[in-house]
Amino acid sequence: MANLLIELLSEEIPARMQARAAADLKQRVTDGLVAAGLTYASAGAFHTPRRLTLSVEGLLDAAPAQRDERKGPRVDAPEAAVEGFLRSTGLTREQLQMRDDKKGQVYLAVIETPGRPADAIVAEVLEQVVRTFPWPKSMRWGGAGPTRSGDLRWVRPLQSILCLLSDETGQRVVDMVVDGIVAGNVTRGHRFMAPAQFSVANFEDYAAKLKRAFVVLPAPERAGHIWADGTTLAFAQGLEVVEDAALLAEVAGLVEWPVVLMGRIDEAFLHLPPEVLQTSMREHQKFFSVRDPKAGQIVGFITVANRETADAGATILAGNRKVLSARLADARFFWDNDLRVAKSDLGVWVKSLENVTFHNKLGTVADRMTRVAALAREIAPMVGADPDQAALAAGLAKADLQSAMVGEFPELQGLMGRYYIAAAGHPAEVAAVSQEHYAPLGPSDDGPTAPLSVAVALADKLDMLAGFWAIDEKPTGSKDPFALRRAALGVIRLVLGSRIRFSLADLYLAALCSVATQASDSGIRNDENTIEEMAERLGLSVSETIPEKVKGQRYKDSDLDVVLNAMIERQLLGNLTDSSLPIVQDLLSFIHDRLKVYLRDQGIRHDIIDACLAMPGNDDLTLLVKRAEALSAVLKTDDGENLLQGFRRANNIVTQAEAKDGVEYSYGADVKFAETDVERALFAVLDTAEATIAPAMQQENFTAAMAAMSALRGPIDAFFDTVQVNADSPLIRRNRLNLLSRIRSLCLSVADLTRIEG
Repeated sequence: MANLLIELLSEEIPARMQARAAADLKQRVTDGLVAAGLTYASAGAFHTPRRLTLSVEGLLDAAPAQRDERKGPRVDAPEAAVEGFLRSTGLTREQLQMRDDKKGQVYLAVIETPGRPADAIVAEVLEQVVRTFPWPKSMRWGGAGPTRSGDLRWVRPLQSILCLLSDETGQRVVDMVVDGIVAGNVTRGHRFMAPAQFSVANFEDYAAKLKRAFVVLPAPERAGHIWADGTTLAFAQGLEVVEDAALLAEVAGLVEWPVVLMGRIDEAFLHLPPEVLQTSMREHQKFFSVRDPKAGQIVGFITVANRETADAGATILAGNRKVLSARLADARFFWDNDLRVAKSDLGVWVKSLENVTFHNKLGTVADRMTRVAALAREIAPMVGADPDQAALAAGLAKADLQSAMVGEFPELQGLMGRYYIAAAGHPAEVAAVSQEHYAPLGPSDDGPTAPLSVAVALADKLDMLAGFWAIDEKPTGSKDPFALRRAALGVIRLVLGSRIRFSLADLYLAALCSVATQASDSGIRNDENTIEEMAERLGLSVSETIPEKVKGQRYKDSDLDVVLNAMIERQLLGNLTDSSLPIVQDLLSFIHDRLKVYLRDQGIRHDIIDACLAMPGNDDLTLLVKRAEALSAVLKTDDGENLLQGFRRANNIVTQAEAKDGVEYSYGADVKFAETDVERALFAVLDTAEATIAPAMQQENFTAAMAAMSALRGPIDAFFDTVQVNADSPLIRRNRLNLLSRIRSLCLSVADLTRIEG
């Protein structure tokens, strides 16, 4: 057994690419070794700003010889088939064998691959990996020459390759050259503190010598050192470092020998919001923020140098503080000017949104927020919010998009709006909407709980879905450029998190009406489709709505406003108050698909959701999930599982009998025709269950309804054990089939159990 050590040393690799590159190196090299017959015990990949390292332990010294038998076509097969088989095996006809098969004699190719030493395989695999490495971006450098082809691409100029095999007898360099770079057993340490070359014998020797040469190889060790030193420096002054895992990982990828320094922010900038200070330092300088826990104010910063200096970092810290002051001066300028605008006339920003296009078929951001405000007003009473405040908050929610601060730091959108709206004199709950209406942005992101924020957040996401469904810009496959899946999941989490009760189809229809109305009022055009195509997509009848003279014309025609107004007045705002429009059902299906994924993570199976989706009221997500949770709980019990089997048996018998007899057994079961005590007991328990289930379903007490349904398990089991359904007497048979139909109907009134799998 041998151990393999590989190091690819280059100019600085961007921090965001390092971890992925190390993982790719490990996967591609080990996959190549295994494919060539070299198995191994373990492998580990490492990365620093200048190097990718791979250590493979327990590697076979050589790939064993292999014998592969491939069965080919029959010996009397057409010549083309035989020639194709020969090409695939690389053999001649004389090298083929013949073997008896159940279909006659067939050709057999025996391919013997001799064993190969590990050195040759490693050289071959590593060269292929280096030449085809999947960098997101790469470059060529130096041009062609006596030793270089000029074809090699790497993220930054590749300087050296270390490729070493070692075992108990010693170590040897793998003989390989990649575009003029000869593999060896030497590497370099820190660029400035230990630039000289040194040789290594194995991975342990390599890691130890790198440490002495001021290179910490494992990225987690560098990150741990940065965090430990940073928190210690802050704690010594009664301060704390603001946690930022993403920044910590990035900074650990910028240094090979982290030296942590702490500085103070100039008092002239301490009045800036903490988020502004933190964002400016993180984005521009890669600094960690240091906070005063008593005041909650950002007062200092942690910076990480890549070397030790004679003055203990004083010069580095002074330079960083100077650059930071220039950055924060810009932020202060933005803040002061934005605050002045917000206090004088916040409407200036709202008005300027009319010049910002949201989508060429859906109008401006101002158009969109007008729709959101109208929808938020409608949602507000459902969540316990004031309709006027909801409309106001929605109208202001995106005003900060026109602020200078958000122009510089887009990630602060919403948050800065909260500051500016409050500065303009609006209530805190109205200001909070600007920040909270974007949430939830992802599966780990908390959604808003304040009624005003919930109302506007729901309206915002429903308008997104309605708008893009109206212009037929739905997600396809893995493509979702407008993040509509995220919007649908946001709707689900907002509704379920607040336990809101409403018809999602009705709200979506209202949002759709708003989109169509504004398309007419503001002259939003869709030059790609005819008016009939738009009407058809909305599920509208066009025969009476669209005048003959404009049929087939494009949206850009002058008669558009008249036509769309007629469609809206006669169809959307008139007779289409139900949610049966195809476009509405299509969106509900889309949201239901997202709901299945969401609830699967909560432990509820997709078939249980399907069983509940088939019931009335499936556009009330809170009701739907309440029913699914109750059904899931029942089916986890023995009574529930056995009842499901009894239901299936009853359903199958009745369905087959109805198909055979050509009649429907849906009524007429009478206890007076019961011949056995078991039958009479089943009639009695069905009477009791119906008396419980019907009012429980009306009260939406699904737990009680399902419990009553599961109580049928015993009498149903007894019925099937002792009673012959297909009796000789037609009267008795019909009565028993009607009794089974009654069981089926009662169970289906709770959930569509036919959709449960297993």
